[in-house]
Amino acid sequence: MKGALELLQRVSAHPDARCWFVAWNPAGTLLASCGGDRAIRIWGKEGDSWECKCVLADGHQRTVRKVAWSPCGKYLASASFDATTCIWKKTNDDFESLTVLEGHENEKSSVWPGLRLETYWPPVAETKVFGSGKVLDEEDEYECVSVVNSHTQDVKHVVWHPTQELLASASYDNKVCIYKEEDDDWECRATLEGHESTVWSLAFDPEGQRLASCSDDRTVKIWKESTPGDGSSDESWKCVCTLSGFHGRTVYDIAWCRLTGALATACGDDGVRVFREDPTADPEQPVFSMSAHVPKAHSQDVNCVSWNPKEAGLLATCSDNGEFAIWKYNSDS
Repeated sequence: MKGALELLQRVSAHPDARCWFVAWNPAGTLLASCGGDRAIRIWGKEGDSWECKCVLADGHQRTVRKVAWSPCGKYLASASFDATTCIWKKTNDDFESLTVLEGHENEKSSVWPGLRLETYWPPVAETKVFGSGKVLDEEDEYECVSVVNSHTQDVKHVVWHPTQELLASASYDNKVCIYKEEDDDWECRATLEGHESTVWSLAFDPEGQRLASCSDDRTVKIWKESTPGDGSSDESWKCVCTLSGFHGRTVYDIAWCRLTGALATACGDDGVRVFREDPTADPEQPVFSMSAHVPKAHSQDVNCVSWNPKEAGLLATCSDNGEFAIWKYNSDS
């Protein structure tokens, strides 16, 4: 299943600073980027090019590490090394800061919206102190509804299950934890072990039956949910596939396309890769092959990969060199 990544545009998004993350809005019409210049930039398409529509420069005092849109597309959350999370509201073509969430003891590296109901958008921000994740619910105001301490080291990433009340986290302790809400609190229901070094990022497949993880050990693992037996309430996940030998350095990010099922990875060897699953393989022993690879997609580390939610094959990536790039993935299959 060979394919190709075609470069559509390269943009100097955060000059003289790292571009840490890019995120599409739910409609796929806007792209938010954030970086070491403490700014968030919103990009929109003008003709065949992506142009900066506005700059959010006053929300944070240090590097902005990640951004995430609410499922309704009206709000944007940003997480910073200054240990705060900002919630922005989109009004026409502008954004206003609604609130700044504090209470974490140290810098944050991720913030994520729960992909459930538009009226229920809990951003999750994990600290980098003992892997403490704080779940926040949006009603009239924000409040901390749960603090989860299941990791022994820094938490690097948090992701919501696409359809269930489940949450997954990745950590410096080489583990992945799966959480479920129980009696108005969040409890760790499963700990996935198998990586030999830091787990940097996670991505659920479109159905939420499998979870992909990527690591400093240069591998990608696919975990599959199995139905608990004998009346057990614990979630059960097992590793059904390991992709090794493809990446030259740390795999920093992974994205599972909800339209095509393709897996994209961002790597410290400056490369971007796309993997496709063999549809004829046993689901309990899936086989993934590398469909496309751009060895020097950027001149420095690739930090993030993000599939457009509406246009199949449209991929955004960003890098330590301050730029983002827009690619078109074409598969022969």
